[in-house]
Amino acid sequence: MRATVLRKPRDAHADAVAVKASAAQTARAAVLRDLDGVVHILTCGSVDDGKSTLMGRLLWDAADLPEDTRANLVAQAGPGGQPDVSLLVDGLVAEREQGITIDIAWRYFDAQQRRYVIIDSPGHEQYTRNMASGASHADVAIMLVDARHGVKRQTRRHAAILDLVGIRRVILAVNKMDLVDWSEDRFRAIEADFKAVTARFGFIEAQALPVAAKSGDNVARRSVEMDWYGGPTLLDVLARVPSRGRAAGGAFRMPVQTVVRGETDFRGLAGTVTSGRVAVGTVVVDSASGRRATVKRIVTMDGDLDAAVSGQAIVLQLDHDIDVSRGAVLAGEENLPTMAHSLDARLVWLSNVAFDADHGVLLRTATDLVPLASITMRSRLNLETMAESTGTICEPNDIVLADLVPARPVALDRFVDNRDTGSFVLVDALTGDTLAGGVVSGLVGQALAAEAGQFVLTDAVLARGVCAGVAVGSPEFRRRADEVALILKAAGVVARLDGGGR
Repeated sequence: MRATVLRKPRDAHADAVAVKASAAQTARAAVLRDLDGVVHILTCGSVDDGKSTLMGRLLWDAADLPEDTRANLVAQAGPGGQPDVSLLVDGLVAEREQGITIDIAWRYFDAQQRRYVIIDSPGHEQYTRNMASGASHADVAIMLVDARHGVKRQTRRHAAILDLVGIRRVILAVNKMDLVDWSEDRFRAIEADFKAVTARFGFIEAQALPVAAKSGDNVARRSVEMDWYGGPTLLDVLARVPSRGRAAGGAFRMPVQTVVRGETDFRGLAGTVTSGRVAVGTVVVDSASGRRATVKRIVTMDGDLDAAVSGQAIVLQLDHDIDVSRGAVLAGEENLPTMAHSLDARLVWLSNVAFDADHGVLLRTATDLVPLASITMRSRLNLETMAESTGTICEPNDIVLADLVPARPVALDRFVDNRDTGSFVLVDALTGDTLAGGVVSGLVGQALAAEAGQFVLTDAVLARGVCAGVAVGSPEFRRRADEVALILKAAGVVARLDGGGR
């Protein structure tokens, strides 16, 4: 006996909704395929300047938010029915409770044929390290100031950090214009202060615009309250920012992450090309030893390539094996990085503890970790006058110029030439805590290539570490120095003892 299946009558309205949703999905997919690049946006400024509200307003007015998200915010709206759009960005419970941004928040949205990645950073001085971390990923920065208070000390600090990490486009959003009666005079005064601050740095573009994030004036739509302002909205400015893309130009660099071995005789060097281009037949050089080989294959998860450019993760198989391991930097023979035995650097001090010359410090690059023989603080930036003041003191959140001497030569470039091999962090040798982030502004190269792989153990390095509290030149000092050299030798590192303690 055949069973009878009862079917619910077709709902014409439901069918129409389904067809409309399907068409919208198809259209959205087509838009995403045609997006004109990706732009990473950092927001920064002082506490309560309205960063989260501004980005939330941008999402609310310009992004294709899910209907349930909009309905949820409308349902939570307070008196007046105005939704709290900052909740679209502030994700941590502590942030919502305190009304401040603590951690870096990442949000994505598509508008005007582009994809935007919002990096919402904290404004409180205590979380400067979080802001600096977010800035290292950004293409453009939106700095906020409260129209009632104008440019502050933290605003100047953030401008200096943006310059330090290489951001070249900055937008000043003068927020809360509604609280100063939409005053043009107030905006022009803040704009002049902003230009005075940014003139000191190497920004390609630095533009100020008046906004009211809470109401959305000049965020994604033009304000009727500020008819004296004839410039673009914030969204219009963002639409003109060049999309993120790593150019194939520049010298070839590839820090080696690991050595890959196959079941047969395959041996490859794995890493990500940080700049330039490499092709089959290219001669590559190990920066430390000067050993050369020709690229035989370029292997990826998707098959072999004839060439690879900046940003691609690859495995290089060479025509003959060279003694290269993790931490090495491969380069083109026509333009090698410097095997630096000293460097000039700009630092932002991220530790909560002031700099102490007696503590051991490690310099961490893209793939290398090197003890520092010495750190000399030359000057620090005065955030009131924006001038450099001579001194050796370095306190939390300071921005300083310093001379660094690694215990052995390390492959580096100037930051202006290569961001990846020209930047580093300083790490506490005992705790592993991050002390500072820095960029290379000048290099002094190693004189003798034969010594490029040597690790130099000076009295100063030993006295700050395993020989702390032991008299330099004493038998115990020499015994400990010899023991460290033997351990390093067993690990494959040639160490040279250099100093009166030996």
